Amino acid sequence: MSIRPTISGAASANGSEPDGRRSAAAARRRAREADIVAATRRIFDERGVSDAQIEDIAKAVGINRAIVYRHFTGKDEIFALTLVGYLDELRERMLVATEGDSSPTDVVRDVVGTFVDYGIEYPAFVDCAQTLMRRSGSDLLDELSESALFRLGRAMNGCLTILTKVLEDGAASGQLHVKDANLLANTLYASGLGALQLARVGILVSESAPGVPTVGTVSPDQVRDFLVTSALALTAK
Repeated sequence: MSIRPTISGAASANGSEPDGRRSAAAARRRAREADIVAATRRIFDERGVSDAQIEDIAKAVGINRAIVYRHFTGKDEIFALTLVGYLDELRERMLVATEGDSSPTDVVRDVVGTFVDYGIEYPAFVDCAQTLMRRSGSDLLDELSESALFRLGRAMNGCLTILTKVLEDGAASGQLHVKDANLLANTLYASGLGALQLARVGILVSESAPGVPTVGTVSPDQVRDFLVTSALALTAK
């Protein structure tokens, strides 16, 4: 009877040993990616988006920047996946805002107000979202991996779907006037980000005399009231 030599590290009869190693390696990779995104989020919240550099993110994780690029296609992808975390949190808050037996008008007020409150609490969320929105769709397709694009799209859709459903239900009940709920939800999201930037700057520019500008102030509460009022006006019958 002949005996076949065994190759060191070869697969067992059912292939479970290499599969186990691959699974462990994939788990380590996912954990490292999660660490990088978590470090980015901390830097965003502590210093702001503009001060978040790859070197700082790598240092916070305890790795060098070359390793960061093994896990992500670039800075935009890290930003996108960090935004996913913000959006997931926002979605949970928006869901809470829809609970109860309030009228469609009240629910719109609560959901939009929740969005504004979250943006004021986490200004880095606004910066991160605006940074990505300034890129064209084709640029994002080039810069982000298919997986990152899917996760970002799913997170955005998670928030927008909540508002879209509120608008659709209100229109179906005859209490709101909405022609295209999805378009309106996307428009409120985009315009809301811009208004939240105004809330942070806190400055209003007006004209004190023909051709003479003057600077006033605006508070976050004023911006919140304006956005809520605007949303209700756009849905009024």
